[in-house]
Amino acid sequence: METIKIAIIGLGYVGLPLARLFATKYPVVGFDISTKRISELQQGKDVTLEVEEPLLKSVLKDTANDDIGLYCSTNIDDIKNCNYYIVTVPTPVHKNNKPDLSFLYRSSDTVGSVLKKGDIVIYESTVYPGVTEDECVPILEKISGLVFNKDFFAGYSPERINPGDKEHTVEKILKVTSGSTPEIGKKVNALYASVITAGTHLAPSIKVAEAAKVIENSQRDINIAFVNELAKIFNLLDIDTHAVLEAAGTKWNFLPFKPGLVGGHCIGVDPYYLAQKAQEVGYHPEIILAGRRVNDSMGQYIASEVVKMMLKNDIKVNGAKLLMLGITFKENCPDVRNTKIVDVIKHLKDYGLDITIYDPWANPLEVQNEYHLTTTSQLPKNQFDTIVLGVAHKEFLNMDFKDLLNAKGLIYDVKGILKENTNKRL
Repeated sequence: METIKIAIIGLGYVGLPLARLFATKYPVVGFDISTKRISELQQGKDVTLEVEEPLLKSVLKDTANDDIGLYCSTNIDDIKNCNYYIVTVPTPVHKNNKPDLSFLYRSSDTVGSVLKKGDIVIYESTVYPGVTEDECVPILEKISGLVFNKDFFAGYSPERINPGDKEHTVEKILKVTSGSTPEIGKKVNALYASVITAGTHLAPSIKVAEAAKVIENSQRDINIAFVNELAKIFNLLDIDTHAVLEAAGTKWNFLPFKPGLVGGHCIGVDPYYLAQKAQEVGYHPEIILAGRRVNDSMGQYIASEVVKMMLKNDIKVNGAKLLMLGITFKENCPDVRNTKIVDVIKHLKDYGLDITIYDPWANPLEVQNEYHLTTTSQLPKNQFDTIVLGVAHKEFLNMDFKDLLNAKGLIYDVKGILKENTNKRL
């Protein structure tokens, strides 16, 4: 019987929950280049809040031995004895929306330097079809000196982590798997099936698994773009978009999407990966990119709607004080990656507003480093001319806004969750 020892490369929102899960059954080494991250994890602290402290501490061990459990390290020597390498690093886009595979390349370098005969390298990072075998495998071959599908093998199992979701945790989400040969596909599938209680789906090839992942979020992006466009139309017609969607939702096969800002590490990014590959093979994807244009325009649209609302209520815009509630990309989660709230803030600042950002979930230092914006985790005491609810954190749902607003103060509800005390919602 094969002895399994797993290395997880990258201990972020995807890698850590996966490492914790595998560590309940196998010896696991979690590798990350951030010494700060590793130091925190060794103490049982996860700043992403994806794995609760007691759960993390229950699997931690002190050495990279062959005992069941998780050892976190920045030392590449600690992953040399592993035979399964699972890469879970981010795959963002550049400023021009071109895929950024640099993290994937560097991780492949790292794995290649310790790769041995018989090892299997599994990628979970979101990519366009062909990246695993056409981009990553050549790096593994070059660095290791080994031959693909003879000396070592590959697999792809797309991550489906939903940050902040405590119901759909990694073991409860059905896992798509694949391998570079039929035999390896079965081994990769068996590995995940041993810990994923929701079950697995073995795709016929790595490219199929890659394509399945990238269309999952592209589909959501297009549907959200449709309701965002509806919101713009219905706003001009003076019709409540949420009321329209609620009425239409009474039909059994109506899809319940809501308008809003589309950010984060998946939905706002994955369509660009698929579009890139489509363009490489000579096809210009019209619907996919149209959806992206609509969703990327929403920050500017919301800012202009806020300003119009202020002008209608005789509030002097230039120099007005505005409170932005939330800056993370989604509710009840500290993740600020690719948050589109920053687009709203940027366009509001262009109108000369004085903006205070309050978010009890976001790390102020992380926001400062990433976006050069100052945030506070404490509710301000002063009053504002306008409040914009940008993120539906639970702390905001039942807030009393009276003491925060001036006499003519207004509330704009981006998320459409404030049933009362709101002047306008998207």
